[in-house]
Amino acid sequence: MIGFVLADLRRLWAGSLVVVLLIALATALGVAVTMQERALRLGSARAADKFDLVIGAPGSETQLVLSSIFLQPSPLPLVDGGVLPRLLADPRVASAAPVGFGDSFGGYAVVGTSTGLVGQLEQLAEGRVFATLGEAVAGAAVDLPLGYAVKPTHGLAELGGHAHTELAYRIVGRLKPTDTAWDRAILVPMQAVWSLHGMETEHDDADGHHDHDEAASGAAADHPAIDANAALDEDWSHATPGLPAILVKPKSIADAYKLRQDYRNTTTLAVFPGEVLTNLYATLGDAKRVLVGVTSGAQVLVAAAILLVTILHVGQRRRQIGALRAFGAPRTAVFIIVWSELFALIAAGVLIGFALGFCAAKFIAGYLSGESGVAMPVMFAAGDGFLVSVILAFAAVLAVLPAVLAYRQSPAAALRA
Repeated sequence: MIGFVLADLRRLWAGSLVVVLLIALATALGVAVTMQERALRLGSARAADKFDLVIGAPGSETQLVLSSIFLQPSPLPLVDGGVLPRLLADPRVASAAPVGFGDSFGGYAVVGTSTGLVGQLEQLAEGRVFATLGEAVAGAAVDLPLGYAVKPTHGLAELGGHAHTELAYRIVGRLKPTDTAWDRAILVPMQAVWSLHGMETEHDDADGHHDHDEAASGAAADHPAIDANAALDEDWSHATPGLPAILVKPKSIADAYKLRQDYRNTTTLAVFPGEVLTNLYATLGDAKRVLVGVTSGAQVLVAAAILLVTILHVGQRRRQIGALRAFGAPRTAVFIIVWSELFALIAAGVLIGFALGFCAAKFIAGYLSGESGVAMPVMFAAGDGFLVSVILAFAAVLAVLPAVLAYRQSPAAALRA
């Protein structure tokens, strides 16, 4: 009987191939959406795990996390520079590091920070940590060799950013992979970022806002050259310029919650990156439900079309089925043959669709990871096996209707047709 089924499928290979491809494409669409959304959640959650608490100026929590953790270019209000030494003196704080951004080079973000944060991110794969204003540490995904001279651009060059001519950083070290956006960043001393943007003598205006944008816009025009060999002074008790964000590592979970409570006020904003991502996931979940609904609708339409085509196909094969019955084939054998053919086609389409969906999700995740630096793991979960079982069970039920039509068909009437 199996040989008969295989021979029948080979004889009708063109129609069988179309059916399998339709099912495979409909299945692949749903699998790709589900697996890519899962990869985005896992990748972003793992990227945020390295950062316990972020403190910045009052504003959007989501934008603070996206800019400071995922290094998405966006202007942030500056928090008063006095917050950093206050945090470092707090017995509940294990470490606190400033973060300054706004510059770029060759598509990589140039981020100002401290030597402490460089060590906290990951060990060095080669070279050493920066020790002077003109030195930098490259992320693992930065395709620049040690010794390369980096001349940063304020903002994005394609959006009209201007080049800084006062200082060129020399790459002296490279981090091991962190699977975060910081893999595509060039880390430089925070003091150098302040100097490049004319913020050593920063002052507040009448409304209490920092004049960082004005200083930055005029830095390239009239700021004198900066001594690249000047040694770093990370005595943050003298840090007065404002900061876009401060990355804090509390000594305990209890300290983390107390610090967040203390620094959520009218002058500062403290957030847990994981908590902000959870809220963001809720928004993404709504979009996912819409996409899953669309793909499910497409799969139902494909299933209905295949069922209609199969019923018509059974009608066209009435004489063949009648001949089988006339030669002594029992009704049960006819039922099994028709059911087996349809179920084999649907099962093949589903399995191929899962493979295609997995490959599509891997391709999309690889592209997004290359652009953002955040590793997005594409993998099957335990629930996927249950989903395959449900789909195959539905396919088994779907194949019953054409098989019943063939089962009930009279051999005499079929041969007269």
